[in-house]
Amino acid sequence: MSPLLHGPILPTLLRLAVPNVFAMAAATAVGIGETVYVGLLGKTSLAAMALVFPFVMLMQMFSAGAMGGGVSSAISRALGGGQAERARALAVHALCIGAAAGCFFTLLLWTFGPTFYSRLGGSGEVLAQAALYGFWVFCATPAIWLFNTLISLVRGSGNMRLPSAAILATSLLQVACGSVLGLGLLGAPRLGMRGVALGQVIAYYAAAAVLWWYVRQGPGKIRLVFAGIRLQWPLFQDILRVGALACLSPLLTVGTVLVVTSLVAMHGNDALAGYGIGARLEFLLVPIAFGVGVAAVPMVGMAIGAGDVARARRVAWAAGAVSATMLGSIGLLLLAAPDLWVTWFSRDAAVLAHARSYLRWAGPGFGFFGLGLTLYFAAQGAGKVAAPVAASLLRFLFVLLAGHAIAAAVPQPWALFALVGAAMVLYGTATALGVGYSRWQPQVRPVAPVAGLSRPS
Repeated sequence: MSPLLHGPILPTLLRLAVPNVFAMAAATAVGIGETVYVGLLGKTSLAAMALVFPFVMLMQMFSAGAMGGGVSSAISRALGGGQAERARALAVHALCIGAAAGCFFTLLLWTFGPTFYSRLGGSGEVLAQAALYGFWVFCATPAIWLFNTLISLVRGSGNMRLPSAAILATSLLQVACGSVLGLGLLGAPRLGMRGVALGQVIAYYAAAAVLWWYVRQGPGKIRLVFAGIRLQWPLFQDILRVGALACLSPLLTVGTVLVVTSLVAMHGNDALAGYGIGARLEFLLVPIAFGVGVAAVPMVGMAIGAGDVARARRVAWAAGAVSATMLGSIGLLLLAAPDLWVTWFSRDAAVLAHARSYLRWAGPGFGFFGLGLTLYFAAQGAGKVAAPVAASLLRFLFVLLAGHAIAAAVPQPWALFALVGAAMVLYGTATALGVGYSRWQPQVRPVAPVAGLSRPS
């Protein structure tokens, strides 16, 4: 009897979520550490990394959070319906999608990357370093897609410990290799930004190889077997109808951040720096909502596959409540005492004033942000992501349209910070309403024709 299907909801959810939260938080902290040693290479290297970083993050969000959620959802629904052979066939189809996407985005970013960096304001030596760094770092894109696809297969079976350990180990290996090769430590040649990029290449290819061995030979519920599996559109569709649509959400999130950043920049460097300090906190809060949401995917998916829609909804609301409570508590704490965060990053009085203002206006929206993001993942488990994606679109349009109007009417940064908080409230509320009114139904599908299986009558 699977605890994901029949165990108490909140204890099971927390048991699955805790490893994810710690691993994602540690990976985020390691990423900050990478920024520190890139800073030792100079301001030009930092600026070059900043131009490429949004596209690196998009690859992670696409492959892990969006398409990865589609993979975990399809696997968990098949397992919940007792269709182990279908789950194994879906695993092969998921790898085909991951391999194709990884190669496609590598070629895309190799070809158009310098144009993208130039449009973001890069020029001269910064643009040259960004192009060099981008070429090497996107050599890792196929491995990143393979790594996150394999992790999603394992997560779909309800195993959260292995993916969490893999994420943490890969992050540490990336920083270790990147610092050694980038700075020329331990007798290695000093390769600069090329060495930093090679750290990611080495880490993800090594991690993907280990995970490949695990799903081929390990003791997990999903054993990757290619013999006798025939590629079929319905199995691709089962993954893509969730994952492809979910890919819109990261794009809209990045678009929202870019709009707010451009509006705040109009108020000068102090306001922009203060906003950056406050917004950096959101990157540390995302792992909490992500960790809880990813834990909800197999629980919701298996319940849907087993025909227990009521349990699936209870899991979704429990996960949303956990994230909302945790992020909301942090937001309210920093509303009352913003210096617990902001004084770590600056001593400039003007910058600190703007950072405090941001947390006081945006902090009350953190709980709604956590609610919306976690319900987005829970909806992936149910195979119903249209409502959360629509909520992301609504948030983006709200910031885009209201932002310019507010910037013209109230020429003070606090008004834009209040807009960010209001957009979070809108996003969380719209996602909750959308999930609440979405029609979730059992999605036990006929097993697709796979070698060794007969089509059910």
